[in-house]
Amino acid sequence: MSKSRIAVVGFGNVGREVVPAIKESPDMEVAGIVLRNPKKIDSIKKTVSDIPVVTDIKELGKIDVAILSIPSRSIPEVAPQYLKMGINTVDSFDIHGDSIMSLRKNLDQIAKANDAVSVISSGWDPGSDSIVRGLLEVVAPKGLTYTNFGPGMSLGHTVAVKAIEGVEDALSMTIPEGTGLHRRLVYVKIKEGYDFEKISEAIKNDPYFIHDETHVYKVDDVKSLIDKGHGVHMERKGVSGTTHNQRMEFIMSICNPAAAGQVMAAAARASLRQKPGCYTTLEIPIIDFLCGEKEQLLHRLI
Repeated sequence: MSKSRIAVVGFGNVGREVVPAIKESPDMEVAGIVLRNPKKIDSIKKTVSDIPVVTDIKELGKIDVAILSIPSRSIPEVAPQYLKMGINTVDSFDIHGDSIMSLRKNLDQIAKANDAVSVISSGWDPGSDSIVRGLLEVVAPKGLTYTNFGPGMSLGHTVAVKAIEGVEDALSMTIPEGTGLHRRLVYVKIKEGYDFEKISEAIKNDPYFIHDETHVYKVDDVKSLIDKGHGVHMERKGVSGTTHNQRMEFIMSICNPAAAGQVMAAAARASLRQKPGCYTTLEIPIIDFLCGEKEQLLHRLI
């Protein structure tokens, strides 16, 4: 089996989990790690001595897919750079709503113009959870679905807090309240000379937090609080045909970055089976995410 060459762009919590997900896939190989900050190269090389670490993807030769394990707010700027090289991209953009649709529209034009494919929002939520939400509506087209996250560490929310001026380190925890409502518990270590109240206000007004009940706490040490476990509990109550009270649940308890990394690796595979353009996970046949021959997969899974 020939292997697709995958570059991992970024090496934070998710990037570190994308690498083993690719290594364990018989149809893919890690071509290298691309860092935007050259100061981190030496330390990362010590961690992954068997993988090239570069600042320019061109140093890695032919690349089939670039998995962008970078902050969501960097995706609109970074993804086009790779698509214009004819390299497929995969990301876990997690700013729900209009932001995803705007990104999809923009990257779709760029991907088609350069004979490439972009798979966006391909973590576990949005991502694999998007597929599950769609499946629940297949069974009960009318009704309500509640997505309850946590309790656990939210990677996207944590990154957003760390980007606020004056924050030295941070942790954002998601606490489910039920029926799709959540509390955000944010723990921050602030830099000397910065006002905690101003930082707290900036966090609460950030788009990641503004729609949820958010509490911000000042701490001296964030690392001692970190647990990367997370989870989701989806509930749907609806109608199949004219039959009411159809109830369905989906429950998942996970290591957050490992789950995101695994879905992104699968999305890299799926990207190579699509026509040029930009896709969300909901638009791609599930079988395209799986490793193996189509007939064998159908025989095993149907």
